[in-house]
Amino acid sequence: MTAPVGWGVAGCGWVARDHALPALLAVDGARVVALHDLDPAAMARMPVEGAAATTDLAEFLATPGLDAVYVAVPNAGHRRVVEAVAAAGKAVLCEKPLAADADDAQALVDACARAGVLLGTAYDQRWHPAHVRLRELVPDLGTVTAVRIVYCCWLPGDWTPDGRPHDNWRVDPARAGGGAAIDLAPHGLDLTGTLLGEDVTSLSALLQTRVHDYGVDDGALLTGTTDSGVLVSLHVAFNTPDELPRRRLEVVGTRGMAVAVDTMGQTAGGSLTLHSPDPVDVPFADTPPFRAQFAAFTEAVAGRTPATTAWPYDPARDLALHRLLLTALSGGTP
Repeated sequence: MTAPVGWGVAGCGWVARDHALPALLAVDGARVVALHDLDPAAMARMPVEGAAATTDLAEFLATPGLDAVYVAVPNAGHRRVVEAVAAAGKAVLCEKPLAADADDAQALVDACARAGVLLGTAYDQRWHPAHVRLRELVPDLGTVTAVRIVYCCWLPGDWTPDGRPHDNWRVDPARAGGGAAIDLAPHGLDLTGTLLGEDVTSLSALLQTRVHDYGVDDGALLTGTTDSGVLVSLHVAFNTPDELPRRRLEVVGTRGMAVAVDTMGQTAGGSLTLHSPDPVDVPFADTPPFRAQFAAFTEAVAGRTPATTAWPYDPARDLALHRLLLTALSGGTP
Protein backbone atom coordinates (compact mmCIF):
# COMPACT_ATOMS: atom_id res chain seq x y z
CA MET A 1 0.00 0.00 0.00
CA THR A 2 1.31 3.45 -0.95
CA ALA A 3 1.17 5.99 1.86
CA PRO A 4 -1.49 8.66 1.31
CA VAL A 5 -0.44 12.07 0.08
CA GLY A 6 -0.68 14.61 2.89
CA TRP A 7 -2.32 17.84 1.76
CA GLY A 8 -2.32 21.28 3.30
CA VAL A 9 -4.71 24.10 2.46
CA ALA A 10 -3.30 27.63 2.58
CA GLY A 11 -6.15 30.11 2.41
CA CYS A 12 -9.43 28.96 3.93
CA GLY A 13 -11.98 31.09 2.08
CA TRP A 14 -15.28 29.92 0.64
CA VAL A 15 -13.83 28.16 -2.44
CA ALA A 16 -11.45 26.16 -0.25
CA ARG A 17 -14.20 25.44 2.28
CA ASP A 18 -17.09 24.62 -0.05
CA HIS A 19 -15.30 23.03 -3.00
CA ALA A 20 -11.62 22.22 -2.53
CA LEU A 21 -11.83 20.62 0.90
CA PRO A 22 -14.82 18.34 0.11
CA ALA A 23 -13.00 17.28 -3.05
CA LEU A 24 -9.79 16.46 -1.19
CA LEU A 25 -11.66 14.47 1.44
CA ALA A 26 -13.23 12.37 -1.34
CA VAL A 27 -9.95 11.54 -3.14
CA ASP A 28 -8.55 8.06 -2.53
CA GLY A 29 -4.94 8.30 -1.43
CA ALA A 30 -5.21 11.86 -0.12
CA ARG A 31 -5.61 13.19 3.40
CA VAL A 32 -5.75 16.73 4.73
CA VAL A 33 -3.11 17.21 7.43
CA ALA A 34 -2.81 20.99 7.79
CA LEU A 35 -4.66 24.29 7.40
CA HIS A 36 -3.24 27.79 7.20
CA ASP A 37 -4.95 31.16 7.19
CA LEU A 38 -4.29 34.51 8.85
CA ASP A 39 -7.84 34.39 10.19
CA PRO A 40 -8.40 31.69 12.86
CA ALA A 41 -12.17 31.93 12.31
CA ALA A 42 -11.75 30.95 8.66
CA MET A 43 -9.86 27.81 9.64
CA ALA A 44 -12.49 27.00 12.26
CA ARG A 45 -15.13 26.93 9.52
CA MET A 46 -13.27 24.26 7.55
CA PRO A 47 -15.16 20.96 8.04
CA VAL A 48 -12.22 18.63 8.64
CA GLU A 49 -11.06 16.81 11.75
CA GLY A 50 -7.51 16.06 12.80
CA ALA A 51 -5.75 18.65 10.66
CA ALA A 52 -3.28 21.01 12.31
CA ALA A 53 -4.43 24.63 12.01
CA THR A 54 -2.08 27.59 12.32
CA THR A 55 -1.73 31.23 11.30
CA ASP A 56 2.05 30.76 11.06
CA LEU A 57 3.19 29.75 7.57
CA ALA A 58 6.47 28.18 8.70
CA GLU A 59 4.68 26.09 11.30
CA PHE A 60 2.16 25.01 8.67
CA LEU A 61 4.92 23.89 6.31
CA ALA A 62 6.63 21.92 9.08
CA THR A 63 3.53 19.78 9.68
CA PRO A 64 4.53 16.08 9.71
CA GLY A 65 3.30 14.21 6.66
CA LEU A 66 2.75 17.31 4.50
CA ASP A 67 3.49 16.56 0.83
CA ALA A 68 1.45 19.06 -1.20
CA VAL A 69 -0.21 22.43 -0.66
CA TYR A 70 -3.27 23.95 -2.26
CA VAL A 71 -2.77 27.73 -2.31
CA ALA A 72 -6.01 29.73 -2.24
CA VAL A 73 -4.95 32.99 -0.62
CA PRO A 74 -5.78 36.28 -2.43
CA ASN A 75 -3.90 36.69 -5.71
CA ALA A 76 -1.37 39.21 -4.39
CA GLY A 77 -0.32 36.71 -1.72
CA HIS A 78 0.38 33.80 -4.08
CA ARG A 79 4.07 34.55 -4.58
CA ARG A 80 4.98 34.67 -0.88
CA VAL A 81 3.18 31.43 -0.07
CA VAL A 82 4.27 29.50 -3.17
CA GLU A 83 7.91 30.49 -2.71
CA ALA A 84 7.78 29.29 0.90
CA VAL A 85 6.09 26.02 -0.11
CA ALA A 86 8.71 25.42 -2.80
CA ALA A 87 11.56 26.17 -0.38
CA ALA A 88 10.07 23.55 1.95
CA GLY A 89 10.19 21.01 -0.86
CA LYS A 90 6.42 20.52 -1.16
CA ALA A 91 4.40 20.24 -4.37
CA VAL A 92 2.06 23.15 -4.91
CA LEU A 93 -1.30 23.55 -6.65
CA CYS A 94 -1.88 27.29 -6.93
CA GLU A 95 -5.24 28.87 -7.65
CA LYS A 96 -5.64 30.88 -10.82
CA PRO A 97 -4.56 33.46 -11.72
CA LEU A 98 -0.97 32.59 -10.89
CA ALA A 99 -0.50 36.02 -9.30
CA ALA A 100 -1.81 39.57 -9.32
CA ASP A 101 0.99 40.69 -11.66
CA ALA A 102 3.41 39.19 -14.16
CA ASP A 103 6.59 39.64 -12.09
CA ASP A 104 5.16 37.71 -9.12
CA ALA A 105 3.91 34.97 -11.44
CA GLN A 106 7.35 34.62 -13.02
CA ALA A 107 9.01 34.55 -9.61
CA LEU A 108 6.84 31.78 -8.21
CA VAL A 109 7.26 29.65 -11.34
CA ASP A 110 11.03 30.13 -11.12
CA ALA A 111 11.03 29.27 -7.41
CA CYS A 112 9.31 25.94 -8.03
CA ALA A 113 11.67 25.15 -10.92
CA ARG A 114 14.75 25.85 -8.78
CA ALA A 115 13.40 23.70 -5.96
CA GLY A 116 12.42 20.91 -8.34
CA VAL A 117 8.87 20.73 -7.01
CA LEU A 118 5.71 20.08 -9.00
CA LEU A 119 3.71 23.25 -9.69
CA GLY A 120 0.17 23.19 -11.03
CA THR A 121 -2.37 25.92 -11.70
CA ALA A 122 -5.85 25.16 -10.39
CA TYR A 123 -7.84 25.54 -13.61
CA ASP A 124 -10.78 23.46 -12.41
CA GLN A 125 -12.80 24.01 -15.62
CA ARG A 126 -10.50 21.73 -17.61
CA TRP A 127 -11.68 18.93 -15.28
CA HIS A 128 -15.44 19.43 -15.64
CA PRO A 129 -16.77 16.13 -17.06
CA ALA A 130 -18.74 17.94 -19.79
CA HIS A 131 -15.57 19.69 -20.92
CA VAL A 132 -13.62 16.41 -20.80
CA ARG A 133 -16.28 14.87 -23.06
CA LEU A 134 -16.33 17.92 -25.32
CA ARG A 135 -12.59 17.63 -25.85
CA GLU A 136 -13.21 14.13 -27.21
CA LEU A 137 -15.85 15.51 -29.60
CA VAL A 138 -13.74 18.29 -31.11
CA PRO A 139 -12.38 16.14 -33.98
CA ASP A 140 -16.00 15.43 -35.02
CA LEU A 141 -16.65 19.15 -35.49
CA GLY A 142 -14.44 19.44 -38.56
CA THR A 143 -12.27 22.52 -38.87
CA VAL A 144 -12.88 24.56 -35.73
CA THR A 145 -13.56 28.19 -36.56
CA ALA A 146 -14.57 29.73 -33.26
CA VAL A 147 -14.82 29.26 -29.50
CA ARG A 148 -17.34 31.46 -27.68
CA ILE A 149 -17.55 31.56 -23.89
CA VAL A 150 -19.91 33.43 -21.58
CA TYR A 151 -18.90 33.10 -17.93
CA CYS A 152 -20.72 35.61 -15.77
CA CYS A 153 -22.06 36.00 -12.24
CA TRP A 154 -23.37 38.57 -9.76
CA LEU A 155 -20.70 39.89 -7.39
CA PRO A 156 -21.55 43.15 -5.62
CA GLY A 157 -19.05 44.63 -3.22
CA ASP A 158 -20.91 43.25 -0.20
CA TRP A 159 -21.31 39.75 -1.66
CA THR A 160 -21.21 36.87 0.80
CA PRO A 161 -21.38 33.12 0.06
CA ASP A 162 -23.44 32.24 3.11
CA GLY A 163 -25.00 35.38 4.58
CA ARG A 164 -22.23 35.84 7.12
CA PRO A 165 -19.72 38.73 7.05
CA HIS A 166 -17.29 38.09 4.21
CA ASP A 167 -14.03 39.63 3.01
CA ASN A 168 -14.75 40.01 -0.70
CA TRP A 169 -11.12 40.50 -1.77
CA ARG A 170 -11.95 39.82 -5.44
CA VAL A 171 -13.09 43.44 -5.80
CA ASP A 172 -10.00 44.86 -4.08
CA PRO A 173 -7.56 45.98 -6.79
CA ALA A 174 -4.54 45.65 -4.50
CA ARG A 175 -5.20 42.03 -3.55
CA ALA A 176 -6.89 40.76 -6.70
CA GLY A 177 -4.97 42.68 -9.35
CA GLY A 178 -8.21 43.38 -11.22
CA GLY A 179 -11.86 42.40 -11.29
CA ALA A 180 -14.03 40.16 -13.41
CA ALA A 181 -11.46 39.81 -16.17
CA ILE A 182 -8.55 38.58 -14.06
CA ASP A 183 -10.83 36.35 -11.99
CA LEU A 184 -12.89 34.65 -14.71
CA ALA A 185 -11.05 35.02 -18.04
CA PRO A 186 -8.14 32.70 -17.05
CA HIS A 187 -10.60 29.79 -17.05
CA GLY A 188 -11.72 30.57 -20.59
CA LEU A 189 -8.19 30.94 -21.90
CA ASP A 190 -7.05 27.69 -20.33
CA LEU A 191 -10.17 25.81 -21.41
CA THR A 192 -9.84 26.96 -25.01
CA GLY A 193 -6.32 25.61 -25.21
CA THR A 194 -7.25 22.41 -23.41
CA LEU A 195 -10.13 21.72 -25.79
CA LEU A 196 -8.34 22.62 -29.02
CA GLY A 197 -4.83 21.47 -28.26
CA GLU A 198 -3.58 24.98 -29.18
CA ASP A 199 -3.61 28.14 -27.12
CA VAL A 200 -4.80 31.66 -27.74
CA THR A 201 -1.73 33.65 -28.80
CA SER A 202 -3.26 37.03 -29.63
CA LEU A 203 -5.67 38.79 -27.26
CA SER A 204 -7.32 42.17 -26.74
CA ALA A 205 -9.74 43.34 -24.06
CA LEU A 206 -12.49 45.87 -23.43
CA LEU A 207 -13.15 46.51 -19.74
CA GLN A 208 -16.39 47.72 -18.19
CA THR A 209 -17.31 49.29 -14.86
CA ARG A 210 -21.04 49.81 -15.30
CA VAL A 211 -23.08 48.37 -12.43
CA HIS A 212 -20.94 48.13 -9.29
CA ASP A 213 -19.04 51.05 -7.82
CA TYR A 214 -15.90 49.25 -6.67
CA GLY A 215 -12.45 50.03 -8.05
CA VAL A 216 -12.13 47.16 -10.53
CA ASP A 217 -13.87 46.11 -13.74
CA ASP A 218 -17.25 44.41 -13.31
CA GLY A 219 -17.35 43.14 -16.90
CA ALA A 220 -15.05 42.50 -19.84
CA LEU A 221 -15.10 41.32 -23.42
CA LEU A 222 -11.93 39.64 -24.66
CA THR A 223 -11.26 38.58 -28.24
CA GLY A 224 -8.36 36.68 -29.64
CA THR A 225 -7.05 34.05 -32.02
CA THR A 226 -4.95 30.92 -31.99
CA ASP A 227 -1.99 30.53 -34.33
CA SER A 228 -4.10 28.42 -36.70
CA GLY A 229 -6.79 31.13 -36.89
CA VAL A 230 -9.52 29.99 -34.48
CA LEU A 231 -11.47 33.05 -33.29
CA VAL A 232 -12.05 33.19 -29.53
CA SER A 233 -14.40 35.44 -27.58
CA LEU A 234 -14.82 35.59 -23.81
CA HIS A 235 -17.53 37.59 -22.07
CA VAL A 236 -16.91 37.61 -18.34
CA ALA A 237 -18.77 39.64 -15.74
CA PHE A 238 -19.54 40.32 -12.11
CA ASN A 239 -22.66 42.27 -13.14
CA THR A 240 -25.00 39.55 -14.46
CA PRO A 241 -27.75 38.45 -12.03
CA ASP A 242 -27.51 34.77 -11.19
CA GLU A 243 -31.16 34.24 -12.15
CA LEU A 244 -30.34 34.94 -15.83
CA PRO A 245 -28.70 32.62 -18.36
CA ARG A 246 -25.02 33.45 -17.88
CA ARG A 247 -22.81 30.42 -18.54
CA ARG A 248 -22.40 29.07 -22.05
CA LEU A 249 -19.59 27.49 -24.06
CA GLU A 250 -19.72 26.98 -27.83
CA VAL A 251 -17.17 25.33 -30.08
CA VAL A 252 -18.02 25.91 -33.75
CA GLY A 253 -16.69 23.82 -36.61
CA THR A 254 -17.36 23.15 -40.27
CA ARG A 255 -19.21 19.89 -39.57
CA GLY A 256 -20.89 20.68 -36.27
CA MET A 257 -21.15 22.78 -33.15
CA ALA A 258 -20.93 21.71 -29.51
CA VAL A 259 -22.83 23.75 -26.93
CA ALA A 260 -22.33 23.39 -23.18
CA VAL A 261 -24.79 25.26 -20.96
CA ASP A 262 -24.26 25.87 -17.24
CA THR A 263 -21.08 23.82 -17.16
CA MET A 264 -18.77 26.74 -16.35
CA GLY A 265 -18.67 26.48 -12.58
CA GLN A 266 -17.47 24.46 -9.62
CA THR A 267 -20.00 21.62 -9.85
CA ALA A 268 -20.55 18.86 -12.41
CA GLY A 269 -23.94 20.04 -13.67
CA GLY A 270 -25.17 21.52 -16.92
CA SER A 271 -25.81 20.06 -20.35
CA LEU A 272 -23.83 19.28 -23.50
CA THR A 273 -25.43 19.24 -26.95
CA LEU A 274 -23.88 18.32 -30.29
CA HIS A 275 -25.43 19.98 -33.36
CA SER A 276 -24.45 18.22 -36.59
CA PRO A 277 -26.80 19.73 -37.68
CA ASP A 278 -29.59 18.10 -35.65
CA PRO A 279 -29.16 18.48 -31.88
CA VAL A 280 -28.17 15.43 -29.86
CA ASP A 281 -27.80 15.48 -26.09
CA VAL A 282 -24.40 14.15 -25.07
CA PRO A 283 -24.15 12.38 -21.69
CA PHE A 284 -21.14 12.88 -19.47
CA ALA A 285 -19.94 11.71 -16.07
CA ASP A 286 -20.88 13.37 -12.80
CA THR A 287 -17.42 13.63 -11.22
CA PRO A 288 -17.03 17.06 -9.59
CA PRO A 289 -14.26 19.01 -11.34
CA PHE A 290 -12.42 19.83 -8.11
CA ARG A 291 -12.32 16.14 -7.19
CA ALA A 292 -10.92 15.17 -10.59
CA GLN A 293 -8.32 17.91 -10.34
CA PHE A 294 -7.12 16.89 -6.89
CA ALA A 295 -7.13 13.20 -7.82
CA ALA A 296 -4.82 13.87 -10.78
CA PHE A 297 -2.46 16.06 -8.79
CA THR A 298 -2.38 13.55 -5.94
CA GLU A 299 -1.43 10.80 -8.40
CA ALA A 300 1.39 12.95 -9.73
CA VAL A 301 2.72 13.74 -6.24
CA ALA A 302 2.46 10.12 -5.13
CA GLY A 303 4.33 8.89 -8.19
CA ARG A 304 1.81 6.11 -8.77
CA THR A 305 1.84 7.25 -12.39
CA PRO A 306 4.49 9.44 -14.05
CA ALA A 307 3.98 13.11 -13.17
CA THR A 308 3.94 14.11 -16.83
CA THR A 309 1.10 11.66 -17.40
CA ALA A 310 -0.96 12.40 -14.29
CA TRP A 311 -0.38 16.16 -14.58
CA PRO A 312 0.67 17.02 -18.16
CA TYR A 313 0.39 20.78 -17.72
CA ASP A 314 3.56 22.85 -18.06
CA PRO A 315 3.78 25.86 -15.69
CA ALA A 316 5.58 27.74 -18.47
CA ARG A 317 2.44 27.47 -20.58
CA ASP A 318 0.26 28.70 -17.72
CA LEU A 319 2.65 31.61 -17.21
CA ALA A 320 2.50 32.52 -20.91
CA LEU A 321 -1.32 32.62 -20.79
CA HIS A 322 -1.17 34.78 -17.67
CA ARG A 323 1.19 37.23 -19.36
CA LEU A 324 -1.03 37.31 -22.44
CA LEU A 325 -4.06 38.19 -20.32
CA LEU A 326 -2.28 40.87 -18.30
CA THR A 327 -0.91 42.44 -21.47
CA ALA A 328 -4.41 42.59 -22.96
CA LEU A 329 -5.86 44.07 -19.76
CA SER A 330 -3.18 46.76 -19.72
CA GLY A 331 -4.03 47.82 -23.25
CA GLY A 332 -1.22 45.94 -24.94
CA THR A 333 1.70 47.01 -22.76
CA PRO A 334 3.60 44.02 -21.25
